[in-house]
Amino acid sequence: MDLPHSTSHPRDPLHGITLETIVTTLVARHGWAELGRRVPIRCFRHHPTIKSSLTFLRKTPWARTRVEQLFVRDLP
Repeated sequence: MDLPHSTSHPRDPLHGITLETIVTTLVARHGWAELGRRVPIRCFRHHPTIKSSLTFLRKTPWARTRVEQLFVRDLP
């Protein structure tokens, strides 16, 4: 019997969620300008794209952590 996603790993809200999903969701909710204000990194402020943001966030652990924390705070 398969467990629902939310109960399979109750202590990790990011389990099974890709970085691309996180960035896409945050852009849809807040837009690039607000993301650039909340997490002041160049890939959100100057000619932002999903691809450039993913490349930067995968190489920069502190920025990825801040983006993930923002996503978790926004969860219902």
